[in-house]
Amino acid sequence: MNLLFAWRYFRAKKSTNAINIIAWVSMAAIVVGTASLIVVLSVFNGFEDLVKSLYTSFYPEIKIGPASGKTLILTQEQLMRVRSVPGVRAVSLIAQDRGIVENGSIRVPVYLKGVDSNFLRVSGVGNNVEKGRFDVGDSAHPRAVLGSGIEYTLGIEPDKDLVPLGVYLFRRGSTDFSATDPMASFNHESMVSSGDFRIQVDFDNNYIITNMDFVRRMIGLGPNEYTGVEISIADAANATNLRQQLSQRLGKDYLVQTRYEQNQSLYNVMGSEKWVIYVVLTLILIVAAFNMVGALTMLVWEKQKDIHVLKALGASDRMIRRIFLSEGILLALIGGGGGILLAVVICTLQLKFKLIPLQGGSFLIDYYPVKLVAGDFVLVLGTITIIAVLASWLPARKAAAQPIELRT
Repeated sequence: MNLLFAWRYFRAKKSTNAINIIAWVSMAAIVVGTASLIVVLSVFNGFEDLVKSLYTSFYPEIKIGPASGKTLILTQEQLMRVRSVPGVRAVSLIAQDRGIVENGSIRVPVYLKGVDSNFLRVSGVGNNVEKGRFDVGDSAHPRAVLGSGIEYTLGIEPDKDLVPLGVYLFRRGSTDFSATDPMASFNHESMVSSGDFRIQVDFDNNYIITNMDFVRRMIGLGPNEYTGVEISIADAANATNLRQQLSQRLGKDYLVQTRYEQNQSLYNVMGSEKWVIYVVLTLILIVAAFNMVGALTMLVWEKQKDIHVLKALGASDRMIRRIFLSEGILLALIGGGGGILLAVVICTLQLKFKLIPLQGGSFLIDYYPVKLVAGDFVLVLGTITIIAVLASWLPARKAAAQPIELRT
């Protein structure tokens, strides 16, 4: 009944044309605000998915590290315990340390990551090799897969294998540091490049991947000593449960982390940014609500006689209030529906035709990514409804407070 009255008031011709104009302006503002909110959230979702996929290519689903210090001891018996956990698909042992790589007079600080033969089963780095091939060699003949940023800085062609690279890693337990020759505290060997990878600037500018035995020898790790263990699992949704099982089997000296926990600050920042964007763009809808207040207030003035007749027929103040609340919600939902439809059209066109490009040529993609998420539609519609109720409350209250004034 209330919605029927609201619909009739919405469609009915008004005696003052300004009421129609203000109503349509408020609805148009809601359309624009809703479409803006959905489109921007969808673009953010697209970038969020892109960033997560890049980090997923480098970080394992589960990582085991030392609870304190830089290295951990993992015996064959402990490795068997790890591999025997149901849901563990592959286990890769890691030896990693900070070092320096040089090409002639060019020296670059890097993370030298030594990996075993299972590494490609737990990491997506192999799928992101841009030049050459993923070949880490062996302890006697080490080969390097360079981050593309390191390749550029060193000025080499990683797939040509022309010039050996000098590698310096700090000798474990070294005490002969010299201010005149600081490189004397480092072990120095040579390796050749086999390829490069391009994932994300944090990895491309900092990491070189080689074989584990070479790095263990360079930094002087003992038997069964590593810097970490990377694990792939059968079901990513079961990561938290597997982390708990691995922690129980290994004990308190080992730190077991899921992919989310390895990058918790990144995920927290992205979540916070999305809420900030939502709050800022919601201000557009709040501004549109001011137009709605004006439209409904003028509608109450327009329909004073109708209000008096309804009250004379027995309508309560509550019913009158609900009629005008329904009118505000109707305006908001029609505008919101139009905004959602417009946003879906814009996002679909962007996905299909890449209408809006990213400026510059240093990105992995050349267009703004978008991803429509059902939760965003629910959130925006809920926000519109709440704003509509708040904006309509004052005019609806004034309408309900109208006294009966029937005249012959």
